[in-house]
Amino acid sequence: MDNVDKVTSADGTPGPRSSMGEHVEVLRPLTVDGMLAVARAGLLRMSPAEAAAAIAGGARLVDTRPQFQRAADGEIPGAIVIERNHLEWRLDPTSPARIPEATGHDIAWILICDEGYSSSLAAASLRTIGLARATDVIGGFRAWKQAGLPLTHPATPATPATPRLPTG
Repeated sequence: MDNVDKVTSADGTPGPRSSMGEHVEVLRPLTVDGMLAVARAGLLRMSPAEAAAAIAGGARLVDTRPQFQRAADGEIPGAIVIERNHLEWRLDPTSPARIPEATGHDIAWILICDEGYSSSLAAASLRTIGLARATDVIGGFRAWKQAGLPLTHPATPATPATPRLPTG
């Protein structure tokens, strides 16, 4: 692997060791572009038109843009608003902080951010926690708007989705 540093431990054996003596590979950091490429390699990304068709077929659109962007540029009707910092907790069906729509691992979640970068990283993160149908919109909200797909401009941006509270 190109991103693995080859080092020798103090006892002369190849590679570093953990505190328990196990071999540990040291990975060189990826650039943000490299991290994005890895994330996107595991996604079946959608154009805005493909996303709209998938939503019409039952997929759930999640808008991860912060409030200031939604206030300035508008919102997509029917989108669930979950800002990026809460995403995994709201969509993981095993999380006590999940939203009511997060009922299983088989839901098709389509993420949209402003330009389609952070949504790719977020979709990859969701796939890591078992949401295998998570993906994102190529070009993000800007591409959605340019495609002439539905938008609203409410006086007050939508409030982010709240978790299902445990009972008992």
